[in-house]
Amino acid sequence: MSTLLSFDDALEEIKQKASVRVADHSIGLSNSIGRVLSQDIVAEIFVPPHDNSAMDGYALTIEDWQAGKQFTVSQRIAAGQVTQPLTSGTCARIFTGASIPAGANTVVMQENVQLINGKAIFDEQPKQGNNIRPKGQDIKAGQTVIKAGDKITSMHIGLLSSLGITDISVYAPLRVGILTTGDELIPAGEQLQAGQIFNSNGPMLSALVTQAGHEVTRCLHAKDTLEETETALRTLMLSCDVVLSSGGVSVGEEDHVKGVLEKLGTVHLWKIAIKPGKPLVHATLEGVPFLGLPGNPSSTLVTYHWFARLLLSICSGQKAELPQSYLVDVGFNRSKTIQRDEFLRVSIGEDGLAYAHPQQSSGALLAACESQGYLHIKANTPIEYGCSYSFYPFSGF
Repeated sequence: MSTLLSFDDALEEIKQKASVRVADHSIGLSNSIGRVLSQDIVAEIFVPPHDNSAMDGYALTIEDWQAGKQFTVSQRIAAGQVTQPLTSGTCARIFTGASIPAGANTVVMQENVQLINGKAIFDEQPKQGNNIRPKGQDIKAGQTVIKAGDKITSMHIGLLSSLGITDISVYAPLRVGILTTGDELIPAGEQLQAGQIFNSNGPMLSALVTQAGHEVTRCLHAKDTLEETETALRTLMLSCDVVLSSGGVSVGEEDHVKGVLEKLGTVHLWKIAIKPGKPLVHATLEGVPFLGLPGNPSSTLVTYHWFARLLLSICSGQKAELPQSYLVDVGFNRSKTIQRDEFLRVSIGEDGLAYAHPQQSSGALLAACESQGYLHIKANTPIEYGCSYSFYPFSGF
């Protein structure tokens, strides 16, 4: 497994190996924001349930119209009122949202109507269907309105409320375990000693997992020993649906994660042809999916965004969708090519061109904080000023 797997092949491998890891249950619609729908929702009614007026005006039968004809206003219809069939040769005063009476087939807005002695005159010939919102214009009975795997948004809640739905079936939150490794790492708040650094990957991964709507069940740290690494992984396997780690996945003498994985389960892939983030490992530990991310913070961020995010989405019941990109022209050149897909941290300038942050080190997080997204440079591709490349905003992850 020493050969680097291509970026696209790694994504596909993770998609193929992943499956839903959580059970579903019913929940009140008002408490469902951010949850993942486990069953398609099919409308049982039409929305709107009847033809209704799009504005305040007068409803009439277009066949009755004549230039200068004075129409008797035979009824007044407000939203929510029961209508009566329209009397032939008359019109009805109608208000926005009110049901169209049987026999009427157009609505003339009140600004285009003259009232003389209480009678309505329509100088311009109206068109059939004008200002009428037909029954089922928004939703038709039998229509699938939300599909399983969609994450419930505030707009979905409004939509489902319009159908009279109060409870829906969703998946339970995905329980994610996080492991960080390294003798040099200490928690923020402690006093740094020589050779030590603060642990940034643990808090960052916890925040990323939580932001995605999952539940961080446990967050452990292991020193660079085989025993501590194995103990931590066994603990996480027992209480989590998916396990993520950072660090310890390379080939150094102090990198123990991959060795423990081979002892406890099956390793599916190791080492990806991307920059930053090459030493990534995917495995299954007694049925529990595991993804080991590199230890350098920018590598951790990139590999979480592309691989861990995908794995967690599928395991939580969501659709396996990659973030959306759009093409941007770049404002710089680079003739040197590399044999890996590269994700440069870039920002869009006032001229609309993408510019790379000057610091692209895999150990630097400030570059991501000062950038707007990734510029995807495919393997063996030079960068030419004014040419277009795929840009992925951070907001899309």
